[in-house]
Amino acid sequence: ENPLSPLPAAPRPSMAMVYVGNLPYDVDSERLAQLFEQAGVVEVSEVIYNRETDQSRGFGFVTMSTIEEAEKAVEMFHRYDVNGRLLTVNKAAPRGARVERPPRDSGSSFRIYVGNLPWQVDDSRLVELFSEHGKVVDARVVYDRDTGRSRGFGFVTMASQPELDDAIAALDGQSLEGR
Repeated sequence: ENPLSPLPAAPRPSMAMVYVGNLPYDVDSERLAQLFEQAGVVEVSEVIYNRETDQSRGFGFVTMSTIEEAEKAVEMFHRYDVNGRLLTVNKAAPRGARVERPPRDSGSSFRIYVGNLPWQVDDSRLVELFSEHGKVVDARVVYDRDTGRSRGFGFVTMASQPELDDAIAALDGQSLEGR
């Protein structure tokens, strides 16, 4: 026997898992994976079926390859229209974790994901940066709960679609403090 047999791969942190609800019954795991590939690399996609009837129960779970992609999937697909049904997509909290429900505000449609941020950038720096392109309703950097460090991405909500488009056109791909 080989004493150096490789250890089984560590399971991905479930933090990269999202819950998908209000699924049309004809969407299977494969179709769910195809949809979510627009947000990144899909590791696992699973529609939950009723054991007795073999009918989809109208919800499932998708595990992305990184937490950032999971956040992006929530951004892209929450209230996304599939055959006339609006999906409910949110982070599947690891067991025992508190699920934070963001307040539903009408401005959330003008919300953008800002990635690859320098670690030292905070909310106020984001506001400063995006204010040059319109009215910033909300800006927040996402921090790691355990270490308190920036996770290198955040979300900015602008007041209107033109301001949002303007900010994206001006800032997408721009270098900020070397990133």
